[in-house]
Amino acid sequence: MKKFERGFLLGAATAAHQVEGNNTNSDCWAMEQMEHTAYVEPSLDAVDHYNRYEEDIRLMAKAGLNAYRFSVEWARIEPEEGRFDEEQIEHYRKVIRCCKENGIEPIVTLHHFSSPVWVISKGGWEAESIVGDFEKYTRYVIGKLGDELHYICTINEANIGLQVAKIAERYKKMMMAQMQRAGEEKGGSETDGNNGSVQMGMNLQKMLENQKAQAEENLKVFGVENVENFTSMRTTKGDLLIMKAHQAAKRVIKELHPEIRVGLTLSLHDIQVAEAGGEPFAEEEWDDEFLHYLPYIEEDDFLGVQNYSRSLFGKDGRMAPPEGAELAQMDYEIYPEALEHVIRKVAEKFKGDLIVTENGLAAADDTRRVAFIGQALQGVRNCIEDGLPVKGYCYWSLLDNFEWQKGYSMTFGLIAVDRSTQKRMPKESLSYLGSWR
Repeated sequence: MKKFERGFLLGAATAAHQVEGNNTNSDCWAMEQMEHTAYVEPSLDAVDHYNRYEEDIRLMAKAGLNAYRFSVEWARIEPEEGRFDEEQIEHYRKVIRCCKENGIEPIVTLHHFSSPVWVISKGGWEAESIVGDFEKYTRYVIGKLGDELHYICTINEANIGLQVAKIAERYKKMMMAQMQRAGEEKGGSETDGNNGSVQMGMNLQKMLENQKAQAEENLKVFGVENVENFTSMRTTKGDLLIMKAHQAAKRVIKELHPEIRVGLTLSLHDIQVAEAGGEPFAEEEWDDEFLHYLPYIEEDDFLGVQNYSRSLFGKDGRMAPPEGAELAQMDYEIYPEALEHVIRKVAEKFKGDLIVTENGLAAADDTRRVAFIGQALQGVRNCIEDGLPVKGYCYWSLLDNFEWQKGYSMTFGLIAVDRSTQKRMPKESLSYLGSWR
C-alpha cells in the first residue's frame, strides 16, 4: 500500500439531517411524521451528532484522517423566511473550529437534500424563487463563516432529481407490464423499483402508491399538493434552476471570499456497455448524469465526485447486475473499481480539481468495507499517478446513520452507533482508512 501525499485530503462525510437529530424545521422531518409517509421510520435524535460532534471529530483525528465533509442545515439557520438564527450559525462555527483544533480540514456543504419547510411552501426546487432564496442563505452563511473555510460544496448531488425521475418512469412501465400480464400467478420478490440506480435510500414503490393520500396531507403540512423537495422527480426546468442556484451561490462566495474553492457534487455511476446495442442508452445516461452540466460547472474550482457502483446497459437499456454479483445493503452491485473509472471519465471533460466527496459501502460485515476502501483508494492512487488532479477522498459515511426513506437499516459507517445510548463504536474500517496517509 502506497500512502497518499501529505497534502491529500483523506476523510469522511456526513449530512446534517442524517446525523444531527431533531431537524424539526426541515421538509424531511415534516414528511417523516406524515401518516402517508414513504419513510420507514422517523429520524428523531438520529445519532445526536449535533451534541456529540466533538467526540466524532476526535475519533477521526485519532484514526489519522485530515478532512471532514459535513453540511450546515438551512432549516436550522433560516427556520423562517428572512429570519436567520445566530445561535445556529455559531454552532457551526464551533464545529468548524473543532475540526481545525484537531488537524482536520472542514469541507462544508451548503445544501444536502433537506430544505426549510417554508421553501417547499413556496414551490420548492421547481419555483423560480429558489435561486434568490438560496443566494440570500449563502450570503448569510458565508458572511458569518467564510473566513473559517477553504472548501465549499454549494449543492449535494445536483443531479439526483433527474435520476429519481428516470427510475420512477421505469417503475411505472414495469407496473404497466405487470398489469398487462394479469391472470398470471403472482410471484417474485418485492422491490423498491430502484434497481440500484439511485445512490440514496428511497422507497419508490411506497412513494408512488401513496401519491393521492400524500397530496391531501401535503396541503395540510406544506400548503401545496405537490411537494417539490430536492429529491423529488425533477423537471428540465427544475434542473436548470438548480444550476442557477449553484451559480448564484458561487458568485456570492467569490464576492465575499474569492480565496474559497467552490464546487458542487454529482451522483455518478460507472456507466458500462455490457452487450452490443447498449451504446445509445449509455451515452444518454452519461449526458443526463454529467455532460449536460458542464456549461454550468466548467469554471468551478473543483467537482465533487460521488460514486458507489456501476450501471450496465444492453440492447434493451439498463441491465440488472450480473448473475451472482455481490450486492450491498442498498441492492446495487459491490464494485469498488467504479470509482477509478468515473474519475478518469470525468477528467476527460472537467479540467478543474476533483475531490471524491462520497464513496462507500453499506454492509453489515466490516471486512467487506475494508476491502472496498482498499480497492477504491488504489484506484484513486492510480489516477493521481497518471497525473489526474484528485485532491481528496471522503468516505461515506463517518457514522452509521439515517439513510433517508430507508431509515437506520443501512450501515455505511466507519463508526457504529448504539442509538439507545448513542455510544460510538469505531470499526476496523476507520483505522484502515486513516492508515492510507
